[in-house]
Formats: sequence, structure tokens, C-alpha cells
Amino acid sequence: MEYVKLGSTGMEVSRICLGCMSYGVSGRGSHEWTLDEEASRPFIRQALDAGINFFDTANVYSDGTSEEIVGRALKDFAQREEIVIATKLHGRMRPGPNGAGLSRKAVLTEIDASLRRLGTDYVDLYQIHRWDPTTPIEETLEALHDVVKAGKARYIGASSMFAWQFAKALFTSDANGWTRFATMQNHFNLLYREEEREMLPLCLDQGIGVIPWSPLARGRLTRDWDATSARSESDQFGKTLYSDTDREIAERVAEIARARGVSRAQVALAWVSSHPAVTAPIVGATKPQHLADAVASLEIKLTSEEIAQLESPYTPHEVAGF
Repeated sequence: MEYVKLGSTGMEVSRICLGCMSYGVSGRGSHEWTLDEEASRPFIRQALDAGINFFDTANVYSDGTSEEIVGRALKDFAQREEIVIATKLHGRMRPGPNGAGLSRKAVLTEIDASLRRLGTDYVDLYQIHRWDPTTPIEETLEALHDVVKAGKARYIGASSMFAWQFAKALFTSDANGWTRFATMQNHFNLLYREEEREMLPLCLDQGIGVIPWSPLARGRLTRDWDATSARSESDQFGKTLYSDTDREIAERVAEIARARGVSRAQVALAWVSSHPAVTAPIVGATKPQHLADAVASLEIKLTSEEIAQLESPYTPHEVAGF
């Protein structure tokens, strides 16, 4: 396993991050494809055995049960100081007023709730899951700064938003002497490259670590275009992200994979990891091969000809994933 600094921080993370949205109690929340605790734990153990030290979850994943499962597994299988735990807030956790968003009340409530579920005194990376247009960014940033100063989070990060919003947040933090965002978790893969226009150059300029979600395009880059999975059939959000205009790119991934004698996942992940802004793609795993492919992808160095072959069919897309 390779390890790199997370953006401009001094913290070292594996070049692969295990995304834990697939681990949780089925029927809790909106993810019907989740694995229960017994089925989830072997994947967390496999990740650790492979040298992965970076784990990403969120309070909304399966109504908090993802955090509970991940927290118990990491406590049993790893030393706390050797692993990096990331979680997120923003989505609705309770009905009624103050059950969602990025107000000071929400930030201070949700960090404590996540720490209880994870069974830890602190998280290494606390991220806002989306931009909250109903709360002044100054309120959110000061609350996050207080979370860091209280020792409940080591670093803070953001997720999918417009580049101007992220730039505003960074400027506001700097102007007030508050903790600035260290990471951006955004939607980036061969089928969705709109982040190359503004967000990724901004992150490079500002020393922000980029940890893309859905680097395999919800699995669309790992199988025949018309093939489905249990997740693809029930993932309503995923159905909004890609269209048949992306088919040719997926076919080119398959061609290069066949020529190299490797899996499609390895080729698609190698392309994401090759971008100079990317620190570690976030990879979900519900089969042992998913993790094996993720780790193996780090050994693949695509040629300039292969990269051109993969990129040339791309056409501009509408913004998706915010």
C-alpha cells in the first residue's frame, strides 16, 4: 500500500479509502443494498490487512448504523492512532426543526452523536456532506472550528458543491483565522469529469486533498453497460447520474482491460488516481474482489495513448451529484 499526505496536512492516508455506505442495517435509511454487521466486518478486516488506513462514512448512512458497525469493527481490528476515520453531516437525521443542515446547533449536535456511534473520542476528518444554502457559511465554519479546537475532529472537509462556494468557504476561514477545509470529496470519474473545469484546479492551487466519491460510476465502469446489480436497481440517486451517452467510455474501459489482462475496475480506478489533484478515491466493497481490484489499481500506470482512448469520447454533462 502507498501512503500520502492528505492535502496540505501532515496526516498520512492510504491511496485507497474504503467507503462504508454499503455497511448498515437494511431498511434503516434509503440504502436497500446494505450489508449487515456480520457480512460487513470481513471487508473492513480485508481493507486493514491490505494496508488501507482510511475509512469514510456518514451520519445518514443507514440511519447511523454504518457508523456503529464501522466503529465496532475498527475498535476490534485496529489501533485507533493508526487509522483515519472520516464521517459527514448535513442530511436529515430527525423529522422536524433542526434535524438537518449545517447550523451551529446541527454541527455541535451531530458531532457528538457520530462520536457516540463510532465509539471514539474524535474523528480524523469531519466533513460537510453538501452545501447548506439556508445557513450562513460563517456560522458553519466557526462551529466546525470550535469542533476542532475542542479536540473532537482533527481536520475538516467538504463535499460536492460549486467551486465558487468552496472558494468562498476557504476565503472566509482564512479571513477569520478559523480552521480551513483540508479536503474535497466530490463526484469524479471517467463518466463525470465536470470537476476538471473549476474544482480540481482550485484544489490543486489551494493544497486541498481530493477524495472522489463514486470513482467507478456506481459500478457502471465495471460491467457490461446493460448489466444491472441489486444496488443499481434500487439506487434512485444513482439513476440520476449517468445516461446512455456514456456507453462508449465504458466500452473503452473494457477494451483496455482486456488488452492488459486486468479487470475493468482496475483500469477505471487507475485513471482517477492518476489525476494530480486526487489523493485517494473512495471505493465501496461488497465482494472481496472489489478491494483486491482497488489495491491492484495502484500498480497500473496508464500510457498517454490509453488515457487519450479513455477520455476522447467524453462530452460535457449537466452538473450532477450536488
